[in-house]
Amino acid sequence: MTFAALVLPLLMVLFGPSLVSVGPSHTGFEPSLPAGTFSWPVSGPVIRGFDPPDSPYGAGHRGIDIAVAVGTPILAPEAGSVSFAGRVGGELFVTIDHGGGLSSAYSWISAAAVRKGDVVARGQTIGATGTGHPGASVPHLHFGVKLDGEYVDPLELLAPLGVQDLIRLVPIAT
Repeated sequence: MTFAALVLPLLMVLFGPSLVSVGPSHTGFEPSLPAGTFSWPVSGPVIRGFDPPDSPYGAGHRGIDIAVAVGTPILAPEAGSVSFAGRVGGELFVTIDHGGGLSSAYSWISAAAVRKGDVVARGQTIGATGTGHPGASVPHLHFGVKLDGEYVDPLELLAPLGVQDLIRLVPIAT
């Protein structure tokens, strides 16, 4: 696990997601973006941050990767309507339209609990996590957000994590 994956959640608790940068800033950010209003779709450390591409088809990372066990329930971060739920290149994806040009996407998941056209409530289970990006060594959810068709840093929308989200108690072997 990288140093950033360990330190980033702590910084987010202390300073909030809008003050913690894990990649280049997105200069086209709209002031009307509902910063800090989305709930986390899964609870875990961010192991890879947002890295916007220089062009629509350029290299980059169009979301964040949140480390979680395979099969972890994915919760809708905000109410919306499912605009896509299905396979692309043999892999399963879900996209939710939240209105106002804002959408969120969940990639490389193992199961979808919704279909296109379903209306979802904030906190509703929409699927289960898979292994993450092909070839990834750590299972994770890839979580992406678009505003008016442009990728934005999901950390800008996510509510700050609480300390309870960072601490995992492990039984002591006897």
